[in-house]
Amino acid sequence: MKAGARIAITNACRLLTAATFVLSGFVKAVDPLGTQYKINDYLEAWHLAQYVPDILTLAASVAMSAVEFGIGICLLFAIHRRATSRLLLLIMAVFTPLTLWLAIADPISDCGCFGDAIKLSNWETFWKNVVLLAFAVVLARRPADMIRFISRTNQWIVLNYSALFILAVSGYSLYYLPQFDFRPYHVGADIRKGMEIPPGAPQPQFETTFILEKGGQRKEFTLDNYPDSTWTFIDSKTVQTAEGYVPPIHDFSITRRDNSEDITEQVLADSSYTMLLVAPYLELADDSHLDLINQIYEYATDNGYPFYCLTASTDRAIERWRDMTGAEYPFCSTDATTLQTVIRSNPGLVLIKSGRVIRKWSHNRLPDEYQLTDRLERIELGRQPDDTTASRVLSIITWFVLPLLLLTLADRLWAWSKFVRNKERQTKIYKLLKRKKMRKKIVAGNWKMNMNLQDGIALAKELNETLTAEKPNCGVIICTPFIHLASIAQLLDQDVIGLGAENCADKEKGAYTGEVSAEMVKSTGAQYVILGHSERRGYYGETPEILKEKVLLALKNGLKVIFCIGESLEEREANKQNEVVKAELEGSVFNLSAEEFKNIIIAYEPIWAIGTGKTATAEQAEEIHAYIRSVVAEHYGEAVADDTTILYGGSCKASNAPELFAKPDIDGGLIGGASLKAADFKGIIDAWKK
Repeated sequence: MKAGARIAITNACRLLTAATFVLSGFVKAVDPLGTQYKINDYLEAWHLAQYVPDILTLAASVAMSAVEFGIGICLLFAIHRRATSRLLLLIMAVFTPLTLWLAIADPISDCGCFGDAIKLSNWETFWKNVVLLAFAVVLARRPADMIRFISRTNQWIVLNYSALFILAVSGYSLYYLPQFDFRPYHVGADIRKGMEIPPGAPQPQFETTFILEKGGQRKEFTLDNYPDSTWTFIDSKTVQTAEGYVPPIHDFSITRRDNSEDITEQVLADSSYTMLLVAPYLELADDSHLDLINQIYEYATDNGYPFYCLTASTDRAIERWRDMTGAEYPFCSTDATTLQTVIRSNPGLVLIKSGRVIRKWSHNRLPDEYQLTDRLERIELGRQPDDTTASRVLSIITWFVLPLLLLTLADRLWAWSKFVRNKERQTKIYKLLKRKKMRKKIVAGNWKMNMNLQDGIALAKELNETLTAEKPNCGVIICTPFIHLASIAQLLDQDVIGLGAENCADKEKGAYTGEVSAEMVKSTGAQYVILGHSERRGYYGETPEILKEKVLLALKNGLKVIFCIGESLEEREANKQNEVVKAELEGSVFNLSAEEFKNIIIAYEPIWAIGTGKTATAEQAEEIHAYIRSVVAEHYGEAVADDTTILYGGSCKASNAPELFAKPDIDGGLIGGASLKAADFKGIIDAWKK
């Protein structure tokens, strides 16, 4: 797949996943109590509800919304791409099997992914998660392909502002009421209309089976084949065979506790105002505003408005509430789940008129005598509030979306102006120096497993003295066995000769006897490390995944990487060299960002020409080097490709170095055996003077 198509697919997956997680996190934050109720449903299904206190489920509700929203924002702005994509993959790997269990076992009817905003069946939820899991796999494999909308230096602003915003939304919704009410009892809803079944709506279907007996034989019959009267009736059973239409409001009823009278229709048909104090559980109700509740009841009584307390509590709990508050208002029974759906407050106040919800108040924002100054017909509280859904959406845009949009535009404008300034500076330098190629020329020595400590120090000293006296026309690096690094680093002038290791571990630290980490290499004073050498691949089984980890750890610890690629004799003879080198790059370094890739030096080493005396012709070497540069350009663009140093590493000697180095895409050599003698190594370095 071409790089452009791959990047387009990755970013399409990223944006769809981001939108899903932002929406899911936001609707949960808007209604944290609703999410808490759903968590309790899960705990009930697992028989764990009695072990988990409400404070923990509420905290889990707020945390879940914040994490989902945060992941969505990080994906949207491509913040911490690797960490975010891995966390996303972990979450989807856990929740996809969970939703499969929900779909099969059906312990609860709705998973609550999008709260009450969007209802999905359990099977719809599972297939949604399957798609998101596929997206997560794509993003985890190609995190660097996610295009940043904001620079790294400003990402902390987006993260912190988003965290404060989503926590503020949850806090507001808990203290007052949700800013967006997706339930059928929202302000403006007609409760009676919500209870209606439209004409022609499908009705539930039932089938009754009769068990009859005759002559000691029992059989089952339906209405269609019911037998004659000689059969004796034994039993019957009725099962529902098809679900019918279920109205949005199907379980709302009000029954007075004093006389068991059902007053639902009376309350909903009343053309005047009715105040409903909703307290699902009086045992858990907030009692910090008892005086204000009693004042509202007195106001309702003085003005002739019915006032009822709707609860699912026991008679004992009601009596306790009366003793504690001095409540004189009548109490009615209503289903607890229905009451929790009506208002997310315990207690909360609902004002209805002719069955329509006019207003709702949390117990933290009850109207007082300064607002209840006249009859409801003549004051603002008797009318539906003016803050429509559109105005609340506009508020979210004003306080969250717009600031982030302005920050993004400012960031991108600054990045563009910086890019333009850099281009202008590069153009001036280009014109000043009149040089066609600006990438660094390097001759690197790979000592491999040769020379003891004393001989290595002696060679390094000789090279240091020689090249300090006679400045080379290229960068020079020597890569030594681990035992030499710390000693040689003390005597080298690293402005003249850079120092590198021949390998490092693919682990950061730990119980890995005999391994040397990238951090250890860096601590010796080394600046470079060779990774992916054909001998490491062949003798020690280093795979692309292992090398990918090594590269990441090396870069993390500030090392520059000389990354080796190349084909075997069989692959060369089969004309597969291009496929091989491209696959090796894609498998281990093309996951890096363009900025990270600047610390990669590529060394092409035809395996068939290493230590064999065979050498690729200058034309063969140039052809494959040009191809490698084109692959880099395809992935990162021409500018990065033109700046990438590509070394030749196949039996390069002083005799053939001038011809090889004269080719436009060969930027130097990775030298093996010829780097073990100062004169031979300097002869190759001097090829840049010819």
